[in-house]
This record gives sequence, structure tokens and C-alpha cells, in this order.
Amino acid sequence: MTLAASCTVLVVLGTAGCSGAEAPEVALGEVTRARVVEVVEAPATVTARASATLTAAADGRVAELRVRDGERVRAGQVVLRVESAAARQALAEAQEADAQAAASGSVTLPGLSLDETATLADARAEEAFGNAREAAEAIPGKAARAQALAAIAAAAADYAAARAEADEAVQRFNEGLGSLAQAISSLGQAQRVQTSAALAVARRTVAGLVVRAPISGVVSLGGAGAAGQDSGEIAGLPPALQGAAEEALGAAGGLGAAQSGESAVGTLTEGSPVSSGQTLATITDVSTLSLTAEVDETDVLLVRRGVSGRVELDALPGVSYGARVRSVDVAPTTSVEGGVSYGVRLSLGAGRTADGELAPPPRPGMSAYVDLRVRRADRAISVPVSAVVRDGDRDSVWVVLDSVVRRRYVRLGAQGQERVQVVRGLRPGQTVVVAGADRVSDGLRLEQ
Repeated sequence: MTLAASCTVLVVLGTAGCSGAEAPEVALGEVTRARVVEVVEAPATVTARASATLTAAADGRVAELRVRDGERVRAGQVVLRVESAAARQALAEAQEADAQAAASGSVTLPGLSLDETATLADARAEEAFGNAREAAEAIPGKAARAQALAAIAAAAADYAAARAEADEAVQRFNEGLGSLAQAISSLGQAQRVQTSAALAVARRTVAGLVVRAPISGVVSLGGAGAAGQDSGEIAGLPPALQGAAEEALGAAGGLGAAQSGESAVGTLTEGSPVSSGQTLATITDVSTLSLTAEVDETDVLLVRRGVSGRVELDALPGVSYGARVRSVDVAPTTSVEGGVSYGVRLSLGAGRTADGELAPPPRPGMSAYVDLRVRRADRAISVPVSAVVRDGDRDSVWVVLDSVVRRRYVRLGAQGQERVQVVRGLRPGQTVVVAGADRVSDGLRLEQ
């Protein structure tokens, strides 16, 4: 908002000792006080509050399906149950192996020496830990999967420590300094560490056959975007926006509950075969929507927590949403072209049309563009953008004093699209060249 309008006039350029030649025109303006807002533009994507992918813990089939596409579920609610004969067989074998190791404490085999038995135990342990890690990777839920992998890593470390003790016991026996029973017991303890870890993973795998929602949200069976859409209108949306909203939501792969008809292609049904690691469903929490923007490295230092922004969606032209910066990533992202940018997380507010009507909430994954108002200066000493001339690594403005053009180096502040704040070098009321700055030089005289 300009507080004092810039006054421009057309003049001709003249020089002392020069006459008869036609002089080019330039335009003059006045240094005024105005509000200057500097904006950083960045592409962005709408993101949900949280999203979780549910995967099959083992090969099998869907024995029970307790939800429909688009249904809202609570954290901890059972989504489906998988029946897996392979997982249950693996659990039975792990229980038997662990029970034998616990009962006998012996790992010797007929015809094998202690050294040969230890080597065989290591091979079996390596295979068992490998199988355990593979099974843990298929456990549904990021947290549960991480816990299982951490437990396996700890068990592997415990096994290494137990094997070191067993090696010492075997060496003492071979040197006649220890008993056979002690050496065998040490090897048995090492083996028990491995069988206990395998049993823990097998139990987690069977427990994972009952698939629960790790978060509250909307379920999409078979993966994200599989849910059907509402057949009715969007509640609370003005009639003028119904068509545009339905088209936009359809393009985004709606998350609304399926009110009628069959679910979208690719969803699960009871009896569907599944394989270990296969995506069974996606839970999306859309209770709070956010925005993730990619800001270029040349602008990111201007972006900080609390900066406000205005968001426009590709799917809904003419609709504007409010936004505010929550955080700026420390680690950069490098594009395939070699450009460097930083992720900026923003809270997303309500949207309004140009007429002030309520706009529909966007959907996760929608493309957007955000204007971040990184700097604002009210009643700032300012000039039009066209008045600023870059001179090497410094900024300057042509000031007119008694009809003579003089170069004045300035320090800039907020840089808006039309006007630029000058924090040093000018004062209100001065006359400056605002057009034709490339046609003047220091000391030239201007004539009407």
C-alpha cells in the first residue's frame, strides 16, 4: 500500500556543450514512504498429518476383513487378519528349537568334535539371524519393525559375546585346563541366545498376522488412493464450487468413504492371497493438513519460523489458502539437475475464493505454490524497482539534484515486486530516475 504516490514526468536529456541532437526520454519519480512486502515463491505439496502403510508379515491369505475402503478407523483397531500356515509352522519350529536348547544345554552331535560343533553352530546362527532379519523386515508397522530389528541386533551381539566365552572354554578343554561339561555348556548358552532371538521374531510375525491400525485415519485397502469416493455433494461447500471441488478431488484420488457401490479396483477381499511385505492397506490421518515446500538455497536464509504465506492449488484455480512456516529443514535436497533446495514445513489454513466463499479442504498429494512473505516494511522509504541500478556488487539510484543527475549508492531492505525499500542513501521527497536509467550518467543535466 503506497502512502504517497510516486509522481513521474517525461523529460529529455541534455548535456553542456551538446546541442542539435535528439535526446532520449527518461522518467522521474519521487522517493516516498510505502509498505513493501518481499515474497519468496516455492513449489509445494499438501501433506497429511500422518500416514502409515500396513504390510503382510508373512505369505498367506486374508482370512478376515473388518473394514471397508474409505472407512475411518481408530489407532489400535483391527483392520484385517491374515492366515499363514508358514508363519505358524516357523513359530512351532522356533519354539521346539528353543525348548531343546533350554532343556539339554548341549549342542554336540555324534561324530563331531567340539571345534566342529562350534563351527556348525556359527553357521546355523548366521543363517538363523539372517532369516530373523528378513522376517523382521516384513513386520507391519514402522515402530514394531524397528523394535524387532533392534532386538535381533542385540541378540546377535549377545551371541558374539557368548561364542567368545565358549571359544575360551573349548580352548581350555583342549589344553587340559577345563572340563568337557563346561565347554559344552558354554556352546549351549550361545546357541540359546540364537534360538531365543529366532523365537521372538517368530512370535512377532504371528502376532503381526492380526493387522491393526497404528494411527487413526482413513483406510485405503490395497494401498494409497484405493478408496472410493462419496457419490453425494461435499457438505458445507457453496454450490458454485461443487463441480470444481469434485473434479479436483477425483484427480487427487479421493479419500472419502465409499457410500455406495463397489470399492475401487485393487482393493483386498477375504480370501485374497498375500505375500510377505505386500502392502495391505494405507491409513491416512487427514485431521490436520500441512504443506511441504521446496525453497531454493538462494532464498532459504530469508525463511524462518512464523513467516506467513499464501497458497494456491493447481486443482482449484482462484482459491487462496493461508499458511505459516513451522520449520525449515537443516539438510538440503539436491535435484537431478544439481540444484539445491531446502524443505519448509507449513501449517495450512482455511481456503477462500475471490468472493470470500469457503473453499474445500485439499487432499494429500495435491500440487501447490506458496508465496512466503519473508520481509515486510511499513512506511518504508522506497522507490520503484526500476529505479535501482546494479553497479558491480553495489546497488545505486540516479538522484536528480538541481536538474543534474548524480549516482547515489544505496542499501536495500525488503524487495517487493513493484517497490524496493531503501534503508540507507535516500530520503523522502527526493527525485530519482525511474525509467531510462540506462540512458543517464553522472553529471548529466536534464531539461524539460
